[in-house]
Amino acid sequence: MARTIVYIDGFNLYYRALKGTAHKWLDIAAMSAACLPTGYQIQAINYYTAHISGRLDPTAPARQKTYLRALETLPKVAIYYGNFLVTKKWSGLVQPLDFRPPFTLPAGAAPVVARVWKTEEKGSDVNLGVHLVRDGFKGAFDVAAVLTNDTDLVEPIRIVTKEIRLPVTLLTPCARPATSLVNVSTAVRHIQPYLGPCQLPNPVSIPGRTAITKPESWL
Repeated sequence: MARTIVYIDGFNLYYRALKGTAHKWLDIAAMSAACLPTGYQIQAINYYTAHISGRLDPTAPARQKTYLRALETLPKVAIYYGNFLVTKKWSGLVQPLDFRPPFTLPAGAAPVVARVWKTEEKGSDVNLGVHLVRDGFKGAFDVAAVLTNDTDLVEPIRIVTKEIRLPVTLLTPCARPATSLVNVSTAVRHIQPYLGPCQLPNPVSIPGRTAITKPESWL
């Protein structure tokens, strides 16, 4: 059996595979086991995320907190937090597609910039990459599985596969994973077929404590 550690980029998983679907109550342990070959023995599942802000959606933090509490009941799951920032930024406007040449906007017809909300998640990809490389050098796994489509993780994966010479399976949350990630990975597995079947029970029972119920808007 190959000792396996799974590293999950939580925001990439959400925005690439779960947002707008009925699969947000995802059992990441069941999904990981279903995606990987039977010879892979999962030792740990590291989930990287950040506490989101309620500035744009006041109800969102409560839904996230409920889901994270549910994940904490899974025995092999550890959650690592980065930071979530919401700021006001001046940003340049892109000319509308309807006004592509030969049609152009008259001078002064629209502002060049606008002030917009910008959301940023900081630290999670760094935490994932550092933990992946550290665990590889320590020999903590025989194979790693990384769920992401973030190309910032190309170099950590490359170090593990090319320098430490340990296999890394890319668990891709999208139909067409980034070529640079595929090129440094040992294998690629698509998670999409397992999202629906691998849902947490509703409610999640905890002995001696109040059960955790899926947010109503996720039903």
